[in-house]
Amino acid sequence: MAVSRIDEAGLNVNQYGNRNLVINGNMQVAQRGSFTISTTGSPEYGGPDRFHVWTYTSTEQVVANVSQDTDVPSGLGFSNSYKFDVTTAESAVASNEALLIGHYIEAQNLQHLEYGTSSAKNLTLSFHIKSTKTGTYCLSVTAPDGSRNIIKEYTVSASDTWEKKTILIPGDTSGTINNDNGQGLWLQWVLMAGTDRHKAADSWSGTTSDIATSNQVNALDSTSNNIYLAGIQLEVGDTATDFEHRTFADELQRCQRYCIVYGGVQAYDRIGVGHCTGTTTFSVVITLPVEMRAGASESTSADSDLALYHQTTVTAITAISVNYMNPKTATLTGTVASGLTAGKFTQFLTNNTTNARLTLDAEL
Repeated sequence: MAVSRIDEAGLNVNQYGNRNLVINGNMQVAQRGSFTISTTGSPEYGGPDRFHVWTYTSTEQVVANVSQDTDVPSGLGFSNSYKFDVTTAESAVASNEALLIGHYIEAQNLQHLEYGTSSAKNLTLSFHIKSTKTGTYCLSVTAPDGSRNIIKEYTVSASDTWEKKTILIPGDTSGTINNDNGQGLWLQWVLMAGTDRHKAADSWSGTTSDIATSNQVNALDSTSNNIYLAGIQLEVGDTATDFEHRTFADELQRCQRYCIVYGGVQAYDRIGVGHCTGTTTFSVVITLPVEMRAGASESTSADSDLALYHQTTVTAITAISVNYMNPKTATLTGTVASGLTAGKFTQFLTNNTTNARLTLDAEL
């Protein structure tokens, strides 16, 4: 049982709020649902919010399913984990290949770390991992504004067993984290890394493409391999405190700064209102639940999964895109095949399917 630490004023430090710099570290929010990774060379989001997979493979293509799971370490109050299930293995890692699970932290939320000064703060990362593959794994931490990176090793000792890991990340007195809404830190759990991506551990340096040491195992060498992560916490200082459990509503709002998903609840679910700009064109406005990080891109499960309710008729949408955003609303424009009346009011809704999804993406 974890023992709460008491500071000099007699206060329980485990009750201090907002000390975890990771959003959704308990994996309870999963707006997008599960997905299957592909080889893209760019972050792919799915499963628990705010976590992505970055992969580059040049020989065999790694395929894996990523999902929110209920397998968790016991007795710690967790309900969900991040699951990475290998379905097509990579048996021989080429020199330039890599795959990692990543989490980006917004730069303006990290100014108190004082990187680039003599007062640069140390960080402690704690997390729980369960993996089929034992051996040495690497955590890569990158501060992209200053092109700086450090690698830390840890060991998975027992196969398919939850283990807690604690890693001290020294403050970078030569680094930079800009005060803006861009990427401030990258946390990267490396699952595979070829020799071109190797360097020594434990020191900040300027080679950000090198993400692991030569000791990194290939956790993707079998379709029997599964990797789970849970209870991820990054905090200032040299000590790992008990995990900061936040409410679902609080965590959801934090996630929605970067991604908002509409639909998936019921057929004909109302999303926004607008007007017809022609017989086949429209403009609708959505009120955002939170201020998003930046102007968002739009994607749908299928454009026809969305519709307009116009003069008692539901008409499937043929195309839609974000036209304009401000901190409070998003304006979307698009087309239908026919049947609209210019200047008339219309409702924007999901079509007759619970599979409909409209995603606004402002990820880092």
